[in-house]
Amino acid sequence: MELPKDFTNMMKNFLKDEYNSFIKSYDEKRTYGLRINTLKINREEFLKINPFHLENISWVKEGFYYAKEDLPGKHPYHEAGLYYIQEPSAMAVVEHLDVQKGDKVLDLCAAPGGKSTQIAAKLQNTGFLLSNELYQKRAQILSENIERMGISNVLVTNETPEKLASKFSGYFDKVLIDAPCSGEGMFRKDPEVISEWSLQNISYASERQFYILNSGKNMLKCGGKLVYSTCTFSPEENEKVIEKFLTENSDFSLEKLLRLWPHKVKGEGHFIAVLKKNSDSKFSKINKVKDKISKSDIKDFFKFQDKYLNTNFNHYFTLFGNNLYFFEENLDLNGIRVIRPGLHLGTLKKNRFEPSHALALHLKKDEAKNTISLNLKDEEILSYLKGQTFKFNSENSWNLILIDGYSIGWGKVTDNFVKNHYPKGLRWT
Repeated sequence: MELPKDFTNMMKNFLKDEYNSFIKSYDEKRTYGLRINTLKINREEFLKINPFHLENISWVKEGFYYAKEDLPGKHPYHEAGLYYIQEPSAMAVVEHLDVQKGDKVLDLCAAPGGKSTQIAAKLQNTGFLLSNELYQKRAQILSENIERMGISNVLVTNETPEKLASKFSGYFDKVLIDAPCSGEGMFRKDPEVISEWSLQNISYASERQFYILNSGKNMLKCGGKLVYSTCTFSPEENEKVIEKFLTENSDFSLEKLLRLWPHKVKGEGHFIAVLKKNSDSKFSKINKVKDKISKSDIKDFFKFQDKYLNTNFNHYFTLFGNNLYFFEENLDLNGIRVIRPGLHLGTLKKNRFEPSHALALHLKKDEAKNTISLNLKDEEILSYLKGQTFKFNSENSWNLILIDGYSIGWGKVTDNFVKNHYPKGLRWT
């Protein structure tokens, strides 16, 4: 691998005696990782049905290395959201955020969603996670990954850090800033990053990182924890950003600073700094929204719920057009660009309600009254993922489709055939 000369000189000056070991790591094979989604399946149950060649990742209990040839991204379990494919060293970041059930957490630079889905698994559908991404296309990808993991307590926004800071001053228990960076830890994964790398880009990235960090600090409660991370090796984007921040913000203290180096661990590398806030910010009390949706407005949803579900959604509902969303928190988000205001329940159509794919992925098998159980040996699972119909003798009804007991989508039985409701954009070819 041909690396930029300025990069190798920088790392030689920084690493000194360790430089040769570091540079040799670029000639080694990449490692690949997946993380079990404990919102849907626990570690022990996943290992019982696991079809891959897995090896434990030492810094995260739910994380595993997999063999490249296993192709877990093209597997029914992936479509069911049983795991998230994530670079192994990137999994270490959230482990240092110390997320507790009930926390209010902000992931400020969240796309494509690896760290947000890891946070959500730790919250276990308690508390509140705001996952933000500045760029709209990436925010859509983030939203899709949130959906696949079956998460309900997440708001996905597409906003600038300062806009969020004006709304959520002193609001969050934990803040994660996985900052955009020069991406040196991506060199083995994406050679295009090498061609775009320059010392000028490092300087630009460090300025942007400091600006994001200064917006993020204002949204943290007193005693709250902020984790800053990057996948770059440049001291200018890492230690120097933290040093400058601490110099200008005496109310913050450094609890931990560590690096995962690719010549020392099986991973592409990461920088992690854990900061604690020791003074109060002005707390923004978020106004509650007066309930503008009456039960009569969404009566068709309640009919569906009574007929087909063994669980109740009865808190705060939001309508985006005819699309109905559910969220545990009642927040006035006027002025904030929201991509996903909680769990998408489905669509209100003329005199009926059609459930969403997101709702299917959120439900456990015992939360649906009607289910169709498939396994990896069944031809019907491939038919389903391809959008095809298949025979099933049953009364006409909505059914939650299960793969080895875990939800993967909806099917509607009509005249002993399952009409396929797997989303067209996700169907296998």
